[in-house]
Amino acid sequence: MAPQTKKSGKASKQTKKFVINASQPASDKIFDTAAFEKFLQDKIKVDGRVGNLGDTITIQQIGDGKVEITAHNELSGRYLKYLTKKFLKKMQLRDWLRVVSTSKGVYELKFFNVVNDEADEDDE
Repeated sequence: MAPQTKKSGKASKQTKKFVINASQPASDKIFDTAAFEKFLQDKIKVDGRVGNLGDTITIQQIGDGKVEITAHNELSGRYLKYLTKKFLKKMQLRDWLRVVSTSKGVYELKFFNVVNDEADEDDE
């Protein structure tokens, strides 16, 4: 048998903080942060079960259009990005908004850059 190594308790006590910044679409009144917060509370899985947040994960609105997720257990940013994209698809906003990571633990909803092709067609 291989020798067993003792795991330190620090690995399980880590706290991660994520911020999803939707202030730009929220100021244009096309994104509802309260509905997004409720969606996250309903859909985030803890230990393979939905609606099992308890004290390990807290979700709250900070400021105008920002949602803060604080996790006292293992939670990945990619999972939050996936859930954000799922919410955008549900609200039929996925064609106009994208989720961009601006820094570690911070995701921002930005509009797609729409290039006006009508000016190019007039030249032809």
